[in-house]
Amino acid sequence: MKIDQKTVTDSPIEKLYDGFVGMLCGAKGMVEVNKLVRSDKGLQQAFGRERCAEQSVIQETLDASKAENVQQMEAAMNEIYRLHGRGYQHNYTEAIQVLDVDMSGQPCGEKADFATKGYFAGKRNRRGRQRGRVLATGYNEIIVERVYEGKVQLTKALQPLIQATAQTLNIDGASEKRARTLVRVDSGGGSQDDVNWLLNQGYLVLTKDYSAVRARKFAKSVVQWIDDPRNSGRQVGVVTTPASEYDHPVVRIAVRCRKKNKQWGYGLLITNLMPGDIAVLTGVELAVLEDPAALWLAYVYCYDQRGGAVETSFKQDNQALNIKKRNKKRFAAQQMLTQLEVLAHNVLVWAQQWMTSEKPALKQIGFVRLLRDVFTTTGELCFNELGRLVEIRLNAADTLVRPWIQSLSDLLSSEHVAVNLGQT
Repeated sequence: MKIDQKTVTDSPIEKLYDGFVGMLCGAKGMVEVNKLVRSDKGLQQAFGRERCAEQSVIQETLDASKAENVQQMEAAMNEIYRLHGRGYQHNYTEAIQVLDVDMSGQPCGEKADFATKGYFAGKRNRRGRQRGRVLATGYNEIIVERVYEGKVQLTKALQPLIQATAQTLNIDGASEKRARTLVRVDSGGGSQDDVNWLLNQGYLVLTKDYSAVRARKFAKSVVQWIDDPRNSGRQVGVVTTPASEYDHPVVRIAVRCRKKNKQWGYGLLITNLMPGDIAVLTGVELAVLEDPAALWLAYVYCYDQRGGAVETSFKQDNQALNIKKRNKKRFAAQQMLTQLEVLAHNVLVWAQQWMTSEKPALKQIGFVRLLRDVFTTTGELCFNELGRLVEIRLNAADTLVRPWIQSLSDLLSSEHVAVNLGQT
C-alpha cells in the first residue's frame, strides 16, 4: 500500500498497524491507542514494533486514504485470508461451504460522506451507512465486508458481495466448488433476479422470497400445514404451484406465524438444496427426512440457523470491537477502518482456534471475554541480554487467566518462551 502521506517517524502502514493493535486491546476508538498501546513497550515489541504512533497521527493517515488505497487494502485482506483463513482451505468434497450474507446499519453524523437516510433498527429518520458482510459460517470468519451508503440494501449489494467472495475464495471458475457452496440470505436477497443470478452461477441457495405479497399468494396452494414442534404457533407447508419463473428447479416452502392481531403472517423459502444436503446441514439422519413433514421442517430449521451465524457475528463485533461507534467522515477512511475491523475479527477467531485446540471447553468464550479476560491480563515480561522475550510471568491473582496457561504455553513453545503464574 502507498498512502500519500510523508513519513517522519512512522510509515503510514505502521500507523495503521498500531490502530489495528489498539482494536485487539479493546480500544473503543482510536483515541484510546495512546493509553492501551503507546504506553506499553512490551506490547509494541510483541507485535514487532519499537514504538507506537500517536492516535491523532493514525487518524490523519486514515483520512489521507484514497479510493486506490481502499482497493490495495482489500487486496491485502484477500492475501491474508488466503494464508490463514480456514474457509479458504475448506474441503468442498467433504462438506458444503455455508456463506451467510447480511447487512447491518451503521449510524453516523449527517455530514459524513454517503450518510443517507435508510433502515437503522430502532432509529427512525437516522442517517448513516450500511455494512455488507459475507461470513464463512462454519468457521465464523469474515470473507468480505464492504461499506455502502445508508439507503443501499441487500437487493443492490448481494451480487457484488458474492462476486468479491468468489474472487477471495478463488472459486470464480470452479463450478464444482460453487455447486458445493450454499448462499444463505434473508428476504433482502430473495428477489427473482437475485435468485436466478445465484442459480445461474451454480450456487446452492436458501433464501426467503423478497415479496410478502407473493408469499401470501403462493401459500394458498399449500395442501397441508404442519405444526412446528419447536416453535408454537408456526406452521410450514410445501407450495404446489410450479416455480416456472426460476431458471432452475427449486423447492418453495411456505411458513406462517400468528401475529399479535391473531392474523397469519407469511414467508416463503426458496431453495435448490437436496434432502441429502439438508440432512448433513441440520445433523439428522437421511432416513428421518423420508417423512415429508420432517423434511419441510428441516428446510426451515436450516434457514433459522442464520440467526446464530451472521446476525450473531454482527452483535459480537458491536459488543467487542465497537464497530458501530467507530466512524470516519471521509468515505475512504471509513472503508479502510472497516477492513482493519475485519482483520481484527478474523484474528480473534484464529486466536480462539490457536488457544483452544487442546481444550475444546474454552471454545465457547466470546470476543468480549477474550479481549477483557485473556488479552488484557497483567503480568511481567522477561527479556534476555539480547532483548529477546524468554519468559512471561502472569499475575497469579488473576484467576480468569488460569485456564489459558497451558494453551498459551503450548502456543509459544516453538518460540522457546516460558509461561507461568509468577513463578521463577
